[in-house]
Amino acid sequence: MHLRFETHVYRWQARQDAAWFFADVPEELSAEVREVMQPFAGGFGAVRVQATVGETTWRTSIFPGSSGTYALPLKRAVREGEGLVEGGPVTVDLDILDG
Repeated sequence: MHLRFETHVYRWQARQDAAWFFADVPEELSAEVREVMQPFAGGFGAVRVQATVGETTWRTSIFPGSSGTYALPLKRAVREGEGLVEGGPVTVDLDILDG
């Protein structure tokens, strides 16, 4: 399953000294992923993916959030390499690896 979408980068701060950055898969696409991947989802409903932003491709997992969308973690190397900033736009190509 391949998805392409545009969204924005946001920060989730779990502790005062640590912050993580994510991009949410849109609601409609998240619903499709959930429907197709439910039998294959790992712990916490995580789904293994290969993500591409610009020229950067990496493997990770997307995680279901309380809003009903999946969250794609954006590691520092991706953000810095692609010039991503908090609140800024990001276009993501996502290939589902499970299933």
